[in-house]
Amino acid sequence: MTNQTNTLSENIIKEFKVNGAVFLPGIFSNWVSCLRKGVSAVMKAPSERERSYEKNKDTPGFFNDFCNWQRINELRDFVYNSNSGEVAAQLMCSRTARFFHDHILVKEPGSSTVTPWHQDQPYYPVAGFQSVSFWIPLDPVPRKRSIEFIKGSHTWGQFKPRRFDGTDLFPNDPRNHFPDIDELNCSPKFLGSEMRPGDAAAFNFNIFHRAPANSSKRRRRVISMRWVGDDAKFAVRLGRTSPDFSYLNYRDGEPFSAPEFPLVFGRKTTE
Repeated sequence: MTNQTNTLSENIIKEFKVNGAVFLPGIFSNWVSCLRKGVSAVMKAPSERERSYEKNKDTPGFFNDFCNWQRINELRDFVYNSNSGEVAAQLMCSRTARFFHDHILVKEPGSSTVTPWHQDQPYYPVAGFQSVSFWIPLDPVPRKRSIEFIKGSHTWGQFKPRRFDGTDLFPNDPRNHFPDIDELNCSPKFLGSEMRPGDAAAFNFNIFHRAPANSSKRRRRVISMRWVGDDAKFAVRLGRTSPDFSYLNYRDGEPFSAPEFPLVFGRKTTE
C-alpha cells in the first residue's frame, strides 16, 4: 500500500492543540479499500469483545468491536504501514507514536442509536495528555450525521464515565458526572464536518464528542485508530475499563508498553 504525504502544516498542528480536534480531508484515502475489507472480516467473525447496541428490538443495530488489529491482516497492515503513526506523532507533538487500539463502529441504515456526549480517556487504562484518535469513515457522512466536538473541551478535565445506557461505569469514581451540555454556562462552539471515505477526524482522548443516529438508508461504517505519545502511562481505574486490559496486571503510573501496544513510530531515547 502506498503512503500518502506525512507532513502536516504548522496551522493544522496548532489547531489540534488549541481546539482538541481537527478534520483531515483525504488523509487515509489510499487505505479505504483495505480498511473496508478489515471491517467486513471483523463483522463476519466478531471478537469476544464485540458488543452491539439496539435502542429497541424494532430498530437496526449499532455494531461495536475492539482490538482486532492483531488478528485481521488489513488492520495490522494499516497500523504498521500507513502514515498514521507519523501523523499521530506530529499532532501530539510527540517523538513517538504507540498504537493503543482499534474500534469499529457501524451504524446500520435507520439505526436510532445516538452516541451521547462523552470523552474517551476516563474509560481507558491510560494517563497522559498526548493522545489522538483517528475517526475514519468508510462511507460518505453528511454533516448532520457526522461526529461532532466541543472546541477546547479537552482542557476541561476528566469526568466520571457512564455507559451509553446512562449507568455509571465505575460507581465509586469520585469525579463529577459528565456535564449536561445544554446546561453549560458557556456557549459551546461546535466543530463538525461533512466527511468522505478516507477523511479523518483527529481528536484528543479528552475532548467532548458525540455522533447522531443514522436515519439514512445507507450503512455508516467507521473505524477509529487510537494512539498515545511520549507521556502515556498506565492508569488503574475503579473497575473494568473499555476496552478491558486488566489481564496485563499493570501498575498505576507504569510506562505504557506491552506487545498489545506497539511502538510504531519513533524510538524512546531510553531504549
